[in-house]
Amino acid sequence: MSAPLPNEYAPLQASYVQAASNRGDIVKLLSKLKDSTYDFLTQIPRGKASFAYAEGKWTVKQVIGHLIDSERIFAYRLLCFSRGEKKELPSFNQDEYVAAIDYEERSLKSLADEFKAVREANLYLYESLTDEQLQLTGSANGYFMTVNALLYIIAGHELHHIGILRDRYLQVLV
Repeated sequence: MSAPLPNEYAPLQASYVQAASNRGDIVKLLSKLKDSTYDFLTQIPRGKASFAYAEGKWTVKQVIGHLIDSERIFAYRLLCFSRGEKKELPSFNQDEYVAAIDYEERSLKSLADEFKAVREANLYLYESLTDEQLQLTGSANGYFMTVNALLYIIAGHELHHIGILRDRYLQVLV
Protein backbone atom coordinates (compact mmCIF):
# COMPACT_ATOMS: atom_id res chain seq x y z
CA MET A 1 0.00 0.00 0.00
CA SER A 2 1.40 3.34 -0.97
CA ALA A 3 0.52 6.65 0.63
CA PRO A 4 -2.74 8.13 -0.61
CA LEU A 5 -2.86 11.02 -3.04
CA PRO A 6 -4.21 14.39 -1.86
CA ASN A 7 -7.53 13.80 -3.66
CA GLU A 8 -8.14 10.72 -1.47
CA TYR A 9 -8.72 12.59 1.80
CA ALA A 10 -9.87 15.92 3.24
CA PRO A 11 -7.35 18.78 3.12
CA LEU A 12 -7.59 19.15 6.90
CA GLN A 13 -6.14 15.63 7.26
CA ALA A 14 -3.08 16.24 5.09
CA SER A 15 -0.73 16.63 8.05
CA TYR A 16 -1.83 13.25 9.44
CA VAL A 17 -1.28 11.52 6.10
CA GLN A 18 2.13 13.17 5.71
CA ALA A 19 3.17 12.15 9.24
CA ALA A 20 2.45 8.49 8.47
CA SER A 21 3.88 8.46 4.94
CA ASN A 22 7.37 7.16 4.15
CA ARG A 23 7.34 4.88 7.19
CA GLY A 24 6.90 1.60 5.35
CA ASP A 25 3.85 -0.65 5.33
CA ILE A 26 1.00 1.24 6.98
CA VAL A 27 -0.56 -1.78 8.72
CA LYS A 28 2.84 -2.76 10.15
CA LEU A 29 3.26 0.83 11.32
CA LEU A 30 -0.13 0.70 13.06
CA SER A 31 0.92 -2.53 14.76
CA LYS A 32 4.23 -1.03 15.90
CA LEU A 33 2.49 2.12 17.11
CA LYS A 34 0.14 0.00 19.20
CA ASP A 35 3.10 -1.19 21.25
CA SER A 36 5.17 2.01 21.30
CA THR A 37 2.17 4.18 22.20
CA TYR A 38 1.10 1.74 24.90
CA ASP A 39 4.62 1.74 26.37
CA PHE A 40 4.70 5.55 26.28
CA LEU A 41 1.27 5.89 27.92
CA THR A 42 2.09 3.44 30.71
CA GLN A 43 5.27 5.37 31.56
CA ILE A 44 3.51 8.69 32.12
CA PRO A 45 3.77 9.45 35.85
CA ARG A 46 0.39 9.21 37.61
CA GLY A 47 0.87 12.68 39.03
CA LYS A 48 0.96 14.14 35.52
CA ALA A 49 -2.27 12.51 34.30
CA SER A 50 -4.55 15.46 35.03
CA PHE A 51 -2.15 18.11 33.73
CA ALA A 52 -3.22 20.47 30.94
CA TYR A 53 -0.48 22.68 29.49
CA ALA A 54 -2.77 25.72 29.13
CA GLU A 55 -6.18 26.97 30.17
CA GLY A 56 -8.91 25.29 28.12
CA LYS A 57 -6.65 22.49 26.84
CA TRP A 58 -7.35 18.83 27.48
CA THR A 59 -5.63 16.92 30.26
CA VAL A 60 -3.27 14.04 29.50
CA LYS A 61 -6.10 11.59 30.26
CA GLN A 62 -8.47 13.47 27.97
CA VAL A 63 -5.95 13.34 25.11
CA ILE A 64 -5.72 9.56 25.57
CA GLY A 65 -9.52 9.32 25.64
CA HIS A 66 -9.65 11.35 22.43
CA LEU A 67 -7.19 8.93 20.79
CA ILE A 68 -9.44 6.01 21.76
CA ASP A 69 -12.64 7.69 20.52
CA SER A 70 -11.00 8.77 17.27
CA GLU A 71 -9.61 5.31 16.56
CA ARG A 72 -13.10 3.85 16.99
CA ILE A 73 -14.71 6.47 14.76
CA PHE A 74 -12.07 6.26 12.02
CA ALA A 75 -12.19 2.45 12.13
CA TYR A 76 -15.99 2.52 11.83
CA ARG A 77 -15.69 4.76 8.79
CA LEU A 78 -13.06 2.43 7.34
CA LEU A 79 -15.34 -0.58 7.93
CA CYS A 80 -18.31 1.13 6.30
CA PHE A 81 -16.35 2.30 3.27
CA SER A 82 -14.64 -1.08 2.82
CA ARG A 83 -18.09 -2.68 2.70
CA GLY A 84 -19.34 -0.29 0.04
CA GLU A 85 -21.41 2.08 2.19
CA LYS A 86 -22.68 4.95 0.05
CA LYS A 87 -24.44 7.03 2.73
CA GLU A 88 -22.73 10.08 4.17
CA LEU A 89 -21.35 9.28 7.62
CA PRO A 90 -21.71 11.89 10.34
CA SER A 91 -18.97 14.09 11.69
CA PHE A 92 -18.21 14.27 15.39
CA ASN A 93 -17.32 17.15 17.64
CA GLN A 94 -14.17 16.04 19.44
CA ASP A 95 -14.59 18.58 22.24
CA GLU A 96 -18.14 17.44 22.96
CA TYR A 97 -17.05 13.80 22.98
CA VAL A 98 -14.22 14.52 25.42
CA ALA A 99 -16.52 16.60 27.64
CA ALA A 100 -19.11 13.80 27.74
CA ILE A 101 -16.81 11.48 29.73
CA ASP A 102 -15.02 12.07 33.03
CA TYR A 103 -11.64 10.66 32.07
CA GLU A 104 -10.20 11.89 35.36
CA GLU A 105 -12.04 9.05 37.12
CA ARG A 106 -10.06 6.49 35.11
CA SER A 107 -6.51 5.38 35.72
CA LEU A 108 -3.80 5.93 33.12
CA LYS A 109 -3.32 2.15 33.01
CA SER A 110 -7.01 1.61 32.27
CA LEU A 111 -6.93 4.13 29.42
CA ALA A 112 -3.68 2.70 28.03
CA ASP A 113 -5.15 -0.82 28.18
CA GLU A 114 -8.28 0.33 26.36
CA PHE A 115 -6.21 2.04 23.68
CA LYS A 116 -4.23 -1.16 23.13
CA ALA A 117 -7.34 -3.36 23.09
CA VAL A 118 -9.11 -1.15 20.55
CA ARG A 119 -6.05 -1.15 18.29
CA GLU A 120 -5.57 -4.92 18.63
CA ALA A 121 -9.18 -5.52 17.60
CA ASN A 122 -8.94 -3.05 14.72
CA LEU A 123 -5.73 -4.61 13.41
CA TYR A 124 -7.71 -7.71 12.42
CA LEU A 125 -9.87 -5.47 10.23
CA TYR A 126 -6.90 -3.52 8.85
CA GLU A 127 -4.97 -6.71 8.01
CA SER A 128 -7.98 -8.24 6.21
CA LEU A 129 -8.38 -5.46 3.66
CA THR A 130 -7.84 -6.38 0.03
CA ASP A 131 -6.20 -4.11 -2.54
CA GLU A 132 -9.65 -3.52 -4.02
CA GLN A 133 -11.13 -2.54 -0.66
CA LEU A 134 -8.28 -0.12 0.01
CA GLN A 135 -9.34 1.89 -3.05
CA LEU A 136 -13.02 2.09 -2.10
CA THR A 137 -14.30 5.50 -1.12
CA GLY A 138 -16.89 6.89 1.20
CA SER A 139 -17.97 10.22 2.55
CA ALA A 140 -17.80 11.51 6.11
CA ASN A 141 -18.03 15.04 7.40
CA GLY A 142 -18.65 16.27 3.85
CA TYR A 143 -15.43 14.82 2.41
CA PHE A 144 -14.72 11.78 0.28
CA MET A 145 -11.81 9.58 1.32
CA THR A 146 -10.42 6.16 0.49
CA VAL A 147 -10.09 3.27 2.88
CA ASN A 148 -6.33 3.44 2.35
CA ALA A 149 -6.29 7.12 3.36
CA LEU A 150 -8.09 6.28 6.59
CA LEU A 151 -5.26 3.93 7.59
CA TYR A 152 -2.79 6.78 7.16
CA ILE A 153 -5.08 9.21 8.97
CA ILE A 154 -5.37 6.86 11.95
CA ALA A 155 -1.60 6.48 12.23
CA GLY A 156 -0.85 10.15 11.59
CA HIS A 157 -3.47 11.30 14.09
CA GLU A 158 -1.88 9.09 16.73
CA LEU A 159 1.62 10.36 15.90
CA HIS A 160 0.35 13.94 16.09
CA HIS A 161 -1.14 13.56 19.56
CA ILE A 162 1.77 11.56 20.96
CA GLY A 163 4.03 14.37 19.75
CA ILE A 164 1.85 16.93 21.50
CA LEU A 165 1.90 14.89 24.70
CA ARG A 166 5.70 14.72 24.57
CA ASP A 167 6.32 18.34 23.60
CA ARG A 168 3.59 20.34 25.32
CA TYR A 169 2.52 18.22 28.26
CA LEU A 170 5.42 16.16 29.49
CA GLN A 171 8.28 18.43 28.38
CA VAL A 172 6.75 21.24 30.43
CA LEU A 173 6.66 18.96 33.45
CA VAL A 174 10.22 17.65 33.33
